[in-house]
Amino acid sequence: LKVPTDRRIFAIAQAMHEKTLSVQEIHDITKIDHWFLRRCEAIVKTMDAMRGKSLDDMDAGLLLEAKKNGYSDIQIAHAINSTEDEVRAKRKGFGIAPSTKQIDTLAAEYPADTNYLYTTYHGSEDDVESANGGVMVLGSGAYRIGSSIEFDWCGVSAIRTLRSLGKKATMVNYNPETVSTDYDECDRLYFDELSSERIRDIYEKDNAEGVVVSVGGQIPNGLAIPLDNAGVNIMGTPAKMIDNAEDRMKFSDMIDEIGVQQPRWRELTSVESALDFASNVGYPVLVRPSYVLSGAAMNVAWTDDQLKAFLSQAAEVSKDKPVVISDFIEGAVEIEMDGVAKDGELIAAAIHEHIENAGVHSGDATLVLPPQDLTAYQMERVRDASRKIVKRLNITGPTNIQFVAKGTDVMCIECNVRASRSFPFVSKTMGVDFIEAATKAIVGADTSDMNLPTLDTRDRPNNYVGVKAPMFSFTRLRGSDPVLGVEMASTGEVACFGANKEEAFLKALLSTGFKMPKKNILLSVQASLENDLTHSAYQLHELGYNLFATRATGEVLQKNGVPCTIVGYPTEKGEDSDLINAIDMIREKDICMVVNVPTYESKRLEDNFLMRRTAVDFGIPLMTNMNLVKVFADAAHMHKEGEITDLDPKTLFEHYESEADSDAWTHPSEFH
Repeated sequence: LKVPTDRRIFAIAQAMHEKTLSVQEIHDITKIDHWFLRRCEAIVKTMDAMRGKSLDDMDAGLLLEAKKNGYSDIQIAHAINSTEDEVRAKRKGFGIAPSTKQIDTLAAEYPADTNYLYTTYHGSEDDVESANGGVMVLGSGAYRIGSSIEFDWCGVSAIRTLRSLGKKATMVNYNPETVSTDYDECDRLYFDELSSERIRDIYEKDNAEGVVVSVGGQIPNGLAIPLDNAGVNIMGTPAKMIDNAEDRMKFSDMIDEIGVQQPRWRELTSVESALDFASNVGYPVLVRPSYVLSGAAMNVAWTDDQLKAFLSQAAEVSKDKPVVISDFIEGAVEIEMDGVAKDGELIAAAIHEHIENAGVHSGDATLVLPPQDLTAYQMERVRDASRKIVKRLNITGPTNIQFVAKGTDVMCIECNVRASRSFPFVSKTMGVDFIEAATKAIVGADTSDMNLPTLDTRDRPNNYVGVKAPMFSFTRLRGSDPVLGVEMASTGEVACFGANKEEAFLKALLSTGFKMPKKNILLSVQASLENDLTHSAYQLHELGYNLFATRATGEVLQKNGVPCTIVGYPTEKGEDSDLINAIDMIREKDICMVVNVPTYESKRLEDNFLMRRTAVDFGIPLMTNMNLVKVFADAAHMHKEGEITDLDPKTLFEHYESEADSDAWTHPSEFH
């Protein structure tokens, strides 16, 4: 309580609920004003009044007090041992429903006529009349890792398309940073929570035509089943099919049923069963919870102990939804298909590849469109599997299907029956708005005039390559380890076009704030990667860079004929050694780029962490993935040879202005 943190409010709630501290004592410790603490106390007193009562005991006064104090129907249900639907029915029977209020955007100087709305139980009448129709689009909620402006772009594109079709569009979202919460973007904006209860309140009051859950990311997608069960019209893909894709066990069963290849898998029924599966297929294995965003609690286990710990974490996150364990394919290429479907048939599609191998979350991966390194066989396998999955799930609207490929195996690992965070990138690279097409498909409008790329389109784009690179906030997350895995860590992204993959990659990398190294590069990789590193290291040496390497890496490079200087490990600082210490070189900024690529076999965990963390803290460019190092070395080589000349990134608008009409896929006045 004494130290202000983001968790202090929960400590206050606990103290009040457990009656361990009085309001005065909490004030003495926290110095929070009595006025605020008394409001918190009123919330707790309402809970005390409800506890021990049954649904029949709840009168209109107590129910209204609970709603005014912010209790949801499901919280009330838990307090009185009832269900959310029973509480809702009782509340509506008493005539207790939220009022719709208008946010005054003119500070009471003039009458406000904006459709900036919210709902409250503290009102006695509505400020505006019912919308009486229209389509509700659910936004993405708060910006956080995994759900950011990409989904807001999708939501805005959906409401703009609805309005262009002559339909009334209602947006529900609670993030003031978004474009979707600009009240002139839609016919009606509710600045309100994205919960089943609130959506049903607004849906019923406005007599909405239906709800679109597929453009706002995982929060609205997770509401599909409860809303559908409550009789809300879910527009687009049926809610049952969304559940079949999100529920790991149902999805894996379905994939087997339609004959699409996938990694070997098993549903978690017990820890013993999981250990038995891992023993049969061999480590590593991937633990995958259901209904999660950005790979939450998804982990790759390499040992029995790791598997036990990860299973516990996944079960906590997934709650009543299945957890599936699957064989993790090492060294596989990850491929994605972003598409738009109508009645189970794809009407728009784009296939792109990751530079990093499978094991890096798709939100953290560097995407390349069109794919540059996939074989015709792999592409056809992706097309065939995509058609089967979309048909089986009867998808109408946006979808994202993910695959891993190794050798002749092309295996499906996931299907999101919603827009993915790569939809804006795909739309801008392909020159057509995929969300516009998805929205039209959802409401049954014609898309024949949109010139959509399909699975059979082979030449789009044909005169440039798009690369999307992630951006991270490790500098602001003190002590965090800047290394990537199956759980997402990036907080932004940059996309650039180039004449080839290397040019687009280098532009995108520089646009994230990466600085081209001038002179000295530090190399330190796990033993199994040292031979791979040799090729890229020699390229960098030929480009004139001075290479420094930690002992094990340096000895292999020298043995392979790559000139380099061996430096000491960070933990050897202070020991009797003639070697310069790696950490000192990073801190003194004698190093211009650090390459540190660990694997699960890495033994010098502290040394690796110190090199990575110090590089981030001192603003030194850092690479932690071998595939990125290879592409960077190729790109740097092409740059020196004059094959990449223009590394000053242009904005999308500047690109459109310089683009010849014959190369453009969009109308001259149309910007996405």
